[in-house]
Amino acid sequence: MKKLIIIPIILIASFVFSQSLEGSWKLIEENGMPVTQREVIRIYQDNYFAEGAKNKDTNDFLWALGGEYNTDDYSATFDFNTKNPELVGETQNPKLIFESEGKITINNVTGVEVWERTSANQNDLSGNWVITGIKRNEELREMQPGARRTIKILGGDRFQWVAFNSETREFFGSGGGSYTAEDGKYIENIDFFSRDKERVGASLEFDFEVKDGEWHHSGKSSKGDPMYEIWSSYVQAYTKN
Repeated sequence: MKKLIIIPIILIASFVFSQSLEGSWKLIEENGMPVTQREVIRIYQDNYFAEGAKNKDTNDFLWALGGEYNTDDYSATFDFNTKNPELVGETQNPKLIFESEGKITINNVTGVEVWERTSANQNDLSGNWVITGIKRNEELREMQPGARRTIKILGGDRFQWVAFNSETREFFGSGGGSYTAEDGKYIENIDFFSRDKERVGASLEFDFEVKDGEWHHSGKSSKGDPMYEIWSSYVQAYTKN
């Protein structure tokens, strides 16, 4: 009798675990129509999500939105939203359904969206990070994250950075694309960039090391300038405050 009880519990636990949103997703259908002219990518990681969109033909930046989400009911609170800035700070509770392996449907106020998972890969840099330090000329300048912050979220095979102020609803920029992180080398392949679409298609290589829970990131910026940044776990950085 005990075995009959234990087996269903294991099956249920496996089913719940398989419903994790963590990773990267691509919007493939909206209100019954295939999405062909836009590339819309969403990343879920560490109870946070970020979405970036561009025009596939021109590489023009379209929007960025994101914030914290609840793994129990999938409700989301926006920290930034260039489509509807007035929604920053508000919590929405869309109906999210796992249709099959690697596919979800989200029914929200704008309609019905179908998303397909592009990757669930995990590595040393998978997570939601906030910048807390910049080194220039061997001098480290620490940064205290607050309402004004720059985050970088990495989930599946995608990354997105966003600079914003959640109190004033200001948006300062965003970019993202695919990435790899292996053997101390971090490579970004830029798919969209709100500040300069001419950067789309570029690949940037950096050295990285995770020390005491912090991501040390060094190399050259998209403009070719030397850089050294320190990124901290988003949750831990705000827990310290």
